[in-house]
Amino acid sequence: MVAEAARLGSARRASSGGVVSAVSERSVEVNGRPCRVWEKGDGPLLGVLLGAPGALEWSPFLERLSAERRVVVPSIPGFPGGLGHDRIDGHVDWIAATLDLLEAAGVAGADLVGTSVGATLSMEAAIFAPGLVRRLALVAPFGLWEDSEPVTDAWAVRPGDVSLLSAAPEKLAAAMAVPEGGDPIEHQVMLLRASETAARLLWPTTDTGVAKRLHRLRNETLILWGSEDRLIPASYAKRFANAISGPTIVRSIEGAGHAAWFDAPEAVADAILEFLR
Repeated sequence: MVAEAARLGSARRASSGGVVSAVSERSVEVNGRPCRVWEKGDGPLLGVLLGAPGALEWSPFLERLSAERRVVVPSIPGFPGGLGHDRIDGHVDWIAATLDLLEAAGVAGADLVGTSVGATLSMEAAIFAPGLVRRLALVAPFGLWEDSEPVTDAWAVRPGDVSLLSAAPEKLAAAMAVPEGGDPIEHQVMLLRASETAARLLWPTTDTGVAKRLHRLRNETLILWGSEDRLIPASYAKRFANAISGPTIVRSIEGAGHAAWFDAPEAVADAILEFLR
């Protein structure tokens, strides 16, 4: 099982050159299945949960964070590098799996960054286990729903269409392409598995009921949102902030889409590092 998890995304990492060479890799188990953990950098510990499309490579965003922090990136079950999403049956199970993942990866009690689906799970982890998370940085989390400004129906988009995720979809599509020397079938299975994972957590409306729980989020929180997010309206940033009890800062990332950490990696990373300082 460990070998299977390590293979996911390994060709992409190997093709990235010197940046990746300093990244350490290990595997932890969640619900009896392996989840890859990447780690790089020195300084205070910082956990990162990446969602949509997941940790395909050690990206410029992660590299910038690792310049000041010891960055630990556990793969969410079902996303690239992680297995076991098929053993998670409901929202409570997802929260429990996230808590297990953070503890197994060794980031319990650390600052935590979550993006997209990863932000959704990071937020729930802080709500249900406040001692497990110090400060929280969320990039475009799912979970709320407003009839007057609905979240775009991601399930109606044809497979492979990333136009809802990025303000530069061609660039994102290229980053998600089969890496040199990679297996096209295995790569496609990995991406489909990630899509299925997101659906298991968020289908059909992406409303997770977190509105009833956000008052229990008392951690210092930074909310970042791409101004050009076509998936979740940028106005949701203030909806989240108004419902959170703890001190909360909202920042807009101009020109970025839903995957703001991909569209504007330095701007997002710098905003997070400034918040954490």
